[in-house]
Amino acid sequence: MKLFRCDHCGHLLYFENTRCERCGRALGYGPLTNNLFSLDGGPNTWTAPAAAKRSFVYCANAAHGACNWLLLHAPGADPYCLACRHNGMIPDIRNPVDLGRWQVIERAKKRLIYSLLRLHLPLATRNEDPVHGLSFQFLNEEIAPAPVLTGHDSGVITLALKEADDAAREYRRTQFNEPYRTLLGHFRHEIGHYYWDLLVGGRAAHEEFRALFGDESADYAGALQAHYVDGAPAGWQQAYISAYATSHPWEDFAETFAHYLHLVDTTEMAASFGVNLRPAVDRTGELTARLDYDPYGSADIDELIENWIPLASLMNNLNRAVGQHDAYPFVLTPEVIAKLGFIARLVREAGAVQWTVPGPAGPIPINAPAA
Repeated sequence: MKLFRCDHCGHLLYFENTRCERCGRALGYGPLTNNLFSLDGGPNTWTAPAAAKRSFVYCANAAHGACNWLLLHAPGADPYCLACRHNGMIPDIRNPVDLGRWQVIERAKKRLIYSLLRLHLPLATRNEDPVHGLSFQFLNEEIAPAPVLTGHDSGVITLALKEADDAAREYRRTQFNEPYRTLLGHFRHEIGHYYWDLLVGGRAAHEEFRALFGDESADYAGALQAHYVDGAPAGWQQAYISAYATSHPWEDFAETFAHYLHLVDTTEMAASFGVNLRPAVDRTGELTARLDYDPYGSADIDELIENWIPLASLMNNLNRAVGQHDAYPFVLTPEVIAKLGFIARLVREAGAVQWTVPGPAGPIPINAPAA
């Protein structure tokens, strides 16, 4: 994630801003150009001076305080933005509590989609690809006929609505003895399962995946049950990013995929702040970093890790200084870095391809081509 600047007055902006605090102009995010535009006009149709005065409309979910993304004005077109059109089921927003939870969930989901667009990964909707299209459903377990389990199944990612409640999420984190549990982490983990189906299973990368992560044909349900009964094996930290990653190769891939997104997006934010690290007590240079590159544009895992280690140390020590848990309570061993490198190459190669799905008038692109 990067910082943004108001193109009207130059004021610093953040991704979720809907109005500039200095000049008061309405703002909207243009996902295809990765800009936060200041807008003229309204209330229905807007123009963006910095985008050659093109006409835009807000995503339909802006009316519910759940989105600040823009679409080009085109009467009769899909009223939902590139992120919201993947919603298959949302909660009853007439309930103020559920509306608030959904708004929180949408903020995390937008950050996920930001990353996927920046990486040029395929993003077909369920309408475009009924078999492999990506869809989200956010379910209220208090009224659902069956228990709601956060997970992925054939392109459909389900998230329990209570995960937007900090207290409920922290209770579950401690219940499962997890060092880390966030909404964004959920999204990044589950999207890892989605892209395993699209990019690995039965494809050229499958053999290398098995060499690094293991044979995924092992009984999945049985492996998860054994993990919850027995826990992670001794010494798991040497080869896995988390205890849960030891449960099955699919979970190892999803956990590692999520961490790749953590590293790339956080490094971009640090670079946007112009972070340079050279602690005076660091005589060997282990914590020295100059974050002046675009991690979304590079598949060099060594460069990413070289910059990440000092940055993670800074974040963890800042958190400890204010009495918080480590922001990144994980260890990157050579074995884990090799898995991250596989995912970096996989993502880079996928992003270099123009993905399409069949349409009534010809192939429909479902990702932004790499520059």
